[in-house]
Order: sequence, then C-alpha cells, then structure tokens
Amino acid sequence: MSTAPTTTAEPTGLLIIGASQSGVQLAISLRALGFEEPITLLGDEDHRPYQRPALSKEFLQDKVDKENLIFRSNEYWAEHNVALVKGERIESIDTNDDGSGVAHASSGAAFPFRRLALAVGARARRMDVDGGGLDGVVYLRNADDALHLKEIVGSATDVVVVGGGFIGLEAASSLHGMGKHVTVLEYGPRLVGRAVGEQTAEFFLDAHRARGLDIHLNARIARMVDDGAGAVSGVELEDGTHLDAQIVLIGIGVIPNTELAEKMGLAVDNGITVDTNALASDGTTVAVGDVANMPNPLPGAPAGERLRLESVNNAIEHAKVAAYSLMGHREDYAGIPWFWSNQADLKLQIAGLSMGFDQTVVRRVEERGKFTVLYYRDGRIIAADCINAPLDFMAVKNALANGQTIPADAATDPAVQLKTLAVDPAATPHLEGAS
Repeated sequence: MSTAPTTTAEPTGLLIIGASQSGVQLAISLRALGFEEPITLLGDEDHRPYQRPALSKEFLQDKVDKENLIFRSNEYWAEHNVALVKGERIESIDTNDDGSGVAHASSGAAFPFRRLALAVGARARRMDVDGGGLDGVVYLRNADDALHLKEIVGSATDVVVVGGGFIGLEAASSLHGMGKHVTVLEYGPRLVGRAVGEQTAEFFLDAHRARGLDIHLNARIARMVDDGAGAVSGVELEDGTHLDAQIVLIGIGVIPNTELAEKMGLAVDNGITVDTNALASDGTTVAVGDVANMPNPLPGAPAGERLRLESVNNAIEHAKVAAYSLMGHREDYAGIPWFWSNQADLKLQIAGLSMGFDQTVVRRVEERGKFTVLYYRDGRIIAADCINAPLDFMAVKNALANGQTIPADAATDPAVQLKTLAVDPAATPHLEGAS
C-alpha cells in the first residue's frame, strides 16, 4: 500500500464514493446504528442522490418529475451531519494500513478519510458498431441519459431498442405506450436470457408481441445508418434488413466500475471481491451494491459460489451489512435475493436464484394474466419467476427465508395458494438428504 500524503483538510470519518442507492443506504444505516463521526457522500453527477428504476418507466413517461426521484432532502443530510458532494470524480486513492487515506479528484480536490466505502456501481456497456456515435444513438443508465432521451423523444416516430433485457424491455414498453413504433433487437435466442428461464422468456416474447412490440431474436447489427447530417436514421442488420429509427436506445448490460479498486490493489473479479461482511481484500475498505462480487447469500448455496447482484434490494441489504462492519460488528449477508421489473402491465417479481435448477413447475391463469415458474433443485424449491402473481412471489420468498420448500406435485394447481403448501424439507420423505 502507498502512504497517504499529508493534507491540511480535516478527514471525514467515512468517505462514501458513489451517491448511489447503496451509498445512500450506507449513510442512513450508519446513523441509525449510532455512528457519530462525519460522513461524506460523494458522487460524480451534478444531481442530488436519486432513484434509478423509474428512469426507464415513470420518469421517461412524465408520470413523475425529477424531484420525486430524490432520496432525501438537503435538510436531512445537514441534520445528520452528512456532507453531500456533487460533481466530483475520484481518480486515485492513497491509503494507509489502518484504512485511512486521501481520495484525489480530477478537479484537484483532496478528500481525506478515516474509513472508505466504495459504492461506485456500474456503467452502461457500450456497443462497438459502425455509426455508434451518431446523434440519436443513446444509452439509459443515469439521470443525464434520461433527460437527454426525454428531450429528443418527442420528434421521433420510430425507435429501435438494442437489448432484450430488463432495461431494454422496460424502456421499449414505455416508448410504445407513448405512441412510438418500437422494435427490439436481441442478440441472443430469447429475451431476458440472463435473468429468467426459458418458459418465462417465452411468456414475455408472446405478451410483448401481442401488445405491439416488433421483436427480433438472434439479431445481428451491421451498422447504424447516417441520415447524412450526423444523426441516425435507421439500423441495418447483417441479413440486409433495414429498420427506420430516429432514436436507437442501447441497453446491453453494464460493467462494474472497478478501476479505483484496481488502482488500490484490491482483489477484483467481475466486481470488487468482498467477503460476507462486505469487506474488500484489504480488510478495511467496504464495497457495496452493484459493484460488489460476494459469496452467494442464499441459504444453502454451494460453498465457494460467488456472484454480483444488480438490484435495489441487494443495494439496500448489502449496505446494511457494510454498516455493521464499519461499526466493528460482523453480520454475514445471508438473505433471499429478489428482483422486479415493470413492463407495461406485466409486473415481474423474482424470488431466489434459479442457477442450477433441474425441474420447473408452471402455474398460469390465462384470464388474469398470471404466470409463475417455480424452480427446483434436488426436489427443493430455489426460486420463482412471478408475473402479475404477487401472492406466489411472497409465498416463495417467505418459504426460502424460512428454510422451507413447496412440494412440486402440489404446486401445479394455480387455484391452490402456495403459502398453504410450504413445509419443512425434512417433513417430505423424498426430500430427505436433499441439499
């Protein structure tokens, strides 16, 4: 480790780099636990900390304004002795063995600290394609992206969305609801391939096509077409298909912001590697939220399995664990990961993680638009995708939290409430010895 240079500025008790959901929650949780030292919450955007999920939905559709996305008032931060710093990008960090140090911003400002938290999140993955720099080719990750999209969307008739994941489908649904002709291009063989199973993906495909979205799977983009004045006018596929577009919105995933951690010499592997207490490899820095690669928190997960979770729930719960660490306590992160995505009238809720499943059960009520897929491994439930089925979601989430299972053979009837089926695995003979 390098030695932090001397500085005349008074060090903050905790410097949180990243005014994200997890950064905000960390500051709030620390104050609730009695942390009395000054806290500095530093972000590189020129906005007060805000909620991101609505950017692709309610904010884009003008159903909520910017002020409604703000987490806390300026008065709250002042009353809780949290210094909010906007528009500063940290370029390097010098640290001492005790966890103290100085963060250096590109502006030349220095921020000394006693302890450090990295809540730096992730950035939109950029697409390397001919014409990718044309006006009208946009991304949607932060408030500035959303504000720019709102500025140009009024004059557009045709929009192409590249990426059939959550962000892509949420934005596509919003834009379609605003009267735009929307085409979704998905590189893979199915929608939302990283997050849901094949049956749920097929449900989304059928539902979105029925609602008017033009969806192309296994789509290969050759180039963005220039209108002759430096703006996009369409997308050309490798098979020669031409799609008109005055806006091309690219949503092909994110890349964790690990650059600062790498410069500090911290262990990095698809995110900043942390232990069950949110501590990075130096034993003093905490890393939270989308950027953190952690041991699988699901009870009963295979030993050594690690993952990086991108969700509001994870950002909040992981920050709470980090707050305990900074207070000198050890509270392992062991919870039930859950996620949601609202796409027009399709409300998806996911409980648990379906990795490694070997059996599924589908529950469907056609006339009510309800669709649930239950995932099992070795006869025991491990996850569920629930569309417009909040009771199924809560039943599975609670069963997982309580170490229970829901027998697959009894769960096939959608008229039976899942919460009435939850049992201890030991009470089910064919599950004895199942892991």
